[in-house]
Amino acid sequence: MTTRRPVKATRPQVVGVIASTADLRFAAAMGQPPDLFELRLDHLCGIAAQLERKMSILSAKAPIIITARDPREGGANNLSLQQRHNLLLRFLPYAKYVDLELRSARAFKSLLAQARKQKVRCILSFHDFKSTPSTRSLRAKAALAKTQGADIFKIACRTDFPAQLTRLIDFVSDKDVDLPVSAMGIGKLGAISRLLLGRCGSVLNYASLHRSQVEGQLPIELLRSAIP
Repeated sequence: MTTRRPVKATRPQVVGVIASTADLRFAAAMGQPPDLFELRLDHLCGIAAQLERKMSILSAKAPIIITARDPREGGANNLSLQQRHNLLLRFLPYAKYVDLELRSARAFKSLLAQARKQKVRCILSFHDFKSTPSTRSLRAKAALAKTQGADIFKIACRTDFPAQLTRLIDFVSDKDVDLPVSAMGIGKLGAISRLLLGRCGSVLNYASLHRSQVEGQLPIELLRSAIP
């Protein structure tokens, strides 16, 4: 696959996660929206028609990231690859970014090609809910993401101990990683990880709008006030 020059963010950006009907109502009414919204289509598949009716309102407030997470990496509703593909294709016209797991990039090759035709950028992500990979492993995954056409590499992994958090900070701060990185921790140090990583250069920093779906995810106002 032909690689592209990474899209560099001018500053760390805050992403408001929409993963429920309550999140959707909150987002549509926001007077001060985040830099971007993420649509967790795996959570929202049951209200896809309602969501579609709200897209003109949401996209006028902030650019949209769409994702339909693989069940092996925390996806809801045990969606098949075909179900995920259909959801992503349905909402692709509204998106600025599509987020796929690194492991799914080849399976979604045709969708990623369609995204490029529509000028939709690509986030390739990796989730580890049990541990934090070694720095060497993280670098290798980022390099693979770049060869698969990623504009941003996103990593979310377990941060129960200071050494795990330090590993993530070192990775985000590594000038030899030739791709913008979004990083976040999950677990006991998840909340502090999101404050620190945003200050260390994580380009996309995810926050809850109504109720957190992930251990360590911060409310949007708290994260926004902490990231310059």
